[in-house]
Amino acid sequence: MAARSEEVSAGGLVVRRAGSEIEALIAEQLDRNSGRRTVRLPKGKIDPGETIEQAALREVREEVGLSARILAPLGDVSYTFFERRAGRQIAKRVHYFLMACDGGLAHAADGEMAAVFWCTLAEAERRMTFDAERGIVARGRALLESPDPPAL
Repeated sequence: MAARSEEVSAGGLVVRRAGSEIEALIAEQLDRNSGRRTVRLPKGKIDPGETIEQAALREVREEVGLSARILAPLGDVSYTFFERRAGRQIAKRVHYFLMACDGGLAHAADGEMAAVFWCTLAEAERRMTFDAERGIVARGRALLESPDPPAL
């Protein structure tokens, strides 16, 4: 029987205003286990001593080259996957935040992402590979389209 471990990560749905539209940053990544190209949000493991908010902001900066500020929590998702290289089952929980882009040039900063790009929130929601992240984008979109949205 394979060993089992747990991981906690944090990441974000980064948005910006582009004229009358709100755009979201999404990224393409080659999945380490399947080798398949996936479309996802930037996220990563929490370092010792970091809060989930600090980790989410750091991961956005490291993976896609942007500085951002947190507007609101978007909840978390939990899933389990098998990591082939280590031969273990991993139970993962990812905390997501809605973030406003404060600066930087969006790019695949640390090499984890193959490409990053801005698109409408509706397109980001459609393009997410995983249903859980599609739900996170939908929550962010609903918050931004609400009668009292957070200020970008």
